Amino acid sequence: MTLSKRHIQLLDTTLRDGEQTRGVSFTPDEKVNIAKALLQKLGVDRIEVASATVSAGEKDAVTTINQWAEQEGYASQVEILGFVDHKRSVDWIRETGGHTVNLLTKGSELHCKKQLNKTLNEHISDIQKTTEYALSRGLTVNLYLEDWSNGYLNSPDYVFAMMDHLQDSGVSHYLLPDTLGVMGPDEVYTAIKDMVSRYPGAQFDFHPHNDYGLATANVMAAVRAGICAIHGTINCLGERAGNASLAEVAVVLRDKMGMELSINEQHIIDLSTMVENFSGKWVSANTPIVGKDVFTQTAGIHADGDHKAGLYESELKPIRFDRKRSYALGKMSGKASLIKNLEALDLSLSEEAQKKVLKRIVEIGDSKQTITPDDLPFIIADVMESKDYQHIKLMDCSITSSLNMESTVSIQIEMEGAVHKASGTGNGGFDAFINAINKVMKKKDYTLPKLQDYEVRIPRGGETNALTECIITWQTNGKNLRTRGVHANQVYAAVHAALRVINLQLHERKTGIVN
Repeated sequence: MTLSKRHIQLLDTTLRDGEQTRGVSFTPDEKVNIAKALLQKLGVDRIEVASATVSAGEKDAVTTINQWAEQEGYASQVEILGFVDHKRSVDWIRETGGHTVNLLTKGSELHCKKQLNKTLNEHISDIQKTTEYALSRGLTVNLYLEDWSNGYLNSPDYVFAMMDHLQDSGVSHYLLPDTLGVMGPDEVYTAIKDMVSRYPGAQFDFHPHNDYGLATANVMAAVRAGICAIHGTINCLGERAGNASLAEVAVVLRDKMGMELSINEQHIIDLSTMVENFSGKWVSANTPIVGKDVFTQTAGIHADGDHKAGLYESELKPIRFDRKRSYALGKMSGKASLIKNLEALDLSLSEEAQKKVLKRIVEIGDSKQTITPDDLPFIIADVMESKDYQHIKLMDCSITSSLNMESTVSIQIEMEGAVHKASGTGNGGFDAFINAINKVMKKKDYTLPKLQDYEVRIPRGGETNALTECIITWQTNGKNLRTRGVHANQVYAAVHAALRVINLQLHERKTGIVN
């Protein structure tokens, strides 16, 4: 089916419907900042910011938003949910400086009868009374047909009768919610196509929920059926399974349907991060568009295909969203994964060095440690500094530390084909290890040199699970010798640095070659 290219409005309801997410309550300052960012940075067409009469704090926030919107030319794009209560909601909205009320009415016969305990005619009379008052106060009136999807499926005559009575009442947009997310794409298409055909002069919005995980697919069906505006939230916030994700909707409408939109994709991540921080609801790493891993290739074969010809890239390019493609480092990494990360860091290595670094990456990944691109310089430095001297090798090591007692260490060391065991205590795990290893090395008439300096660091911006680099400066024979160790545990990073100085000095003793 060929669709004509047309502009689809996007209404964001993060500040109203999204706030119905369990545990989410934005402060007035947070609401104001989100509202400004939605309109000014992301460029959505409309925002729904609150429900009328909820609280004094809500009123203050809405007033501030409306004052800012008035000054910046966004006044007509700010909407507020109101109720069929004649003057109460309308007056509240006018007192905040609002211009648009989204009136919540009952779009299903069951809701009208069971929740309101009213007939359709009685409900219509109340709606008309509130609508007339809102129009008289200078408000634009949009009409939510709450539970419209169930209403259309179970009592379509009720829905049509309601529209017949209200279509000439001055309503600007009729908002059709799939309140419980019960419809599938075919049902959405049939229902909205019917509504658009029956009421060609009406402007319809579609307000989907994601209970069956079909919200974005339902949006596509709604647009095919002729809908003019779509509602969504940042990060899919909303009651139960949430509303449609505004990011997914925007990308799908552009890429899959060729629709024109107002939003600036470069700021989708900005809004996602802001709402994450303010809501305390964190986005899964594999969430489309905004998840931190969605532009990361893990398999080496994918990195190889991208390196050779961009074979695993699509129209969904990270640059659109001010992001970068990355290639995960771990046990599934191949040569191309390493090359892509080296390119990003503007580094180059010989073929032999690449093999050594890749081997180390796979070893680390196989131990279930997480490796980030920020860890790569540490790994390279660690591998390149190693001369692969294995005069002694750590077979096993157990370190026990407590708050108010000395640390203890038990080690197994392989030296000249024999396994040696030792234990030690000390002021911390590393001190205990030094005491234990010195017991083993006494058999070789070797004692570790004096420790001159000890530096521990993680990659810039690294997290608590990042690789740790330990650089130790030793004083030996009147000069300083530096060795490096890398490990996720900082004590073991220091252990590796200590083993390295032992192997270097044993090699010097054996060969007479000073490194």
